Amino acid sequence: MTTFKLFATVSCIALSTASAAYAQELRIGLQSDADVLDPDQSRTFVGEIVFTSLCDKLVDITPDLELIPQLATEWSWSEAGDALTFKLREGVTFHDGTVFDAEAVAYNIERSQTLDESRRKSDLASVSGTEVLGPYEIRINLSQPDAGILAEMANRPGMMISPTAAKAEGADFGLAPVCSGPFQFADRVAQDRITLKAFPEYWNASEIHLDSVVFLPIPDTTVRLANLQSGDIQLVERLAATDLTQVEGDSSLIVEKATSLGYQGITFNIDNGAGGDNPWGNDKRLRQALSYAIDREVLNQVVFDGAFTPASQPPAPGSPWFVADYPVEARDVEKAKSLLEEAGYPDGITLEVQVPNTNEPMQLLQVIQAMASEAGIDVQISAKEFATLLQDQTAGTFTASQVGWSGYVDPSANLHQFVTTDGNINDAHYSNSEVDRLLNAARSTTETDERKSLYAQARTILADEAPLLYLYHPTWLWAMRSELTGFVPYPDGRIRLEGVRLEQ
Repeated sequence: MTTFKLFATVSCIALSTASAAYAQELRIGLQSDADVLDPDQSRTFVGEIVFTSLCDKLVDITPDLELIPQLATEWSWSEAGDALTFKLREGVTFHDGTVFDAEAVAYNIERSQTLDESRRKSDLASVSGTEVLGPYEIRINLSQPDAGILAEMANRPGMMISPTAAKAEGADFGLAPVCSGPFQFADRVAQDRITLKAFPEYWNASEIHLDSVVFLPIPDTTVRLANLQSGDIQLVERLAATDLTQVEGDSSLIVEKATSLGYQGITFNIDNGAGGDNPWGNDKRLRQALSYAIDREVLNQVVFDGAFTPASQPPAPGSPWFVADYPVEARDVEKAKSLLEEAGYPDGITLEVQVPNTNEPMQLLQVIQAMASEAGIDVQISAKEFATLLQDQTAGTFTASQVGWSGYVDPSANLHQFVTTDGNINDAHYSNSEVDRLLNAARSTTETDERKSLYAQARTILADEAPLLYLYHPTWLWAMRSELTGFVPYPDGRIRLEGVRLEQ
């Protein structure tokens, strides 16, 4: 009898300890693996999910898209709109003990502008320099007014990294990133996991209730959901829309939703290296033909069970920046055939499209493949791991690429860097001086009506030249175990872990 009691007691202690350990580690299933963990070099959306736990920004947003303080406590504009002054949070340290202050902000902005590998250069193109006004006050000077620069500070350009670590590691900083967020880097196994552990000196540590968070790339949506159902992971980002009904009927799971700020589309190689010298990059009529061959509403119904929104431009209908003159066009197979004939391809043409090797993008391209074939376009699908796809896209070794953008609050960040000459994410290498003029002018005014007019004029040109075809606006769908509490959905799709708990 005594032996039984002792066994039972030890068992209970073991179970209690295991339960506590389980409750402290959050395991998140990602659609793909992140690219380099350096805010200046990265470009993947899943990378931004990891950064949200790793790297605080100067500014954050609310679920209603209001800009709010994070590492900056307040800000003010100069009367001319050509300078932005931040007062900074005191008592903040980076994960390596380096003090966060105005000098650190000045270093971060300079690095974003000058690091050879930086993709933030076009984001900060209007910044002419910084002035440290005090230990915790800094002025960002602009070469001209830039309405979007504050919103940029709520994204990767505003993520602060340790100057000490960045100076020591240079372009290799992303191998062991050092920031000032609620969690610090522990380890990474490519295509397997990224592990972060709670940073005890975090300035807002009272809102963090987890000891660690593990990000697990699981490209297959069926496998991702199975892992959630079994309890091996507790949260899934980008639940497949076709699984929504099933998950909503499972009492052990919870679904959260938010309308995305971004889009998914097809980018063409217009002039990116030797790969840009192809019929699709050289003749806009072919790109227009593919667009007419696609029924975006059918795509939404067949692939996403009607959960998403067909797209014709970066902002979705209902956004104050949506250009009403360019609604989603109806499918017109005869028009597509006519354009092919005009371009000199009356018997049809082949198009190779690279696509992420995950379920929904593959299904999307298979439906597009069937639609395009009716117009005489033979779509060849080249499935790739997402980081590889982006590498090939950057290098110009592609003809067309199915890729999207998670979306930022300000419209400039959703368009400018993709289509202006030398834009840092302009993988098409599309260039049009009038588009450059219009989009640069839209950045330099804070008048909403004027900005809308400039974006509409740019959209007229871009709709005709079609370097990028917009397909749909996603709805963010998160699925989680019922024991996960405190999760708040945001339209930017990032996962914020303040207030999140795993209940026993």
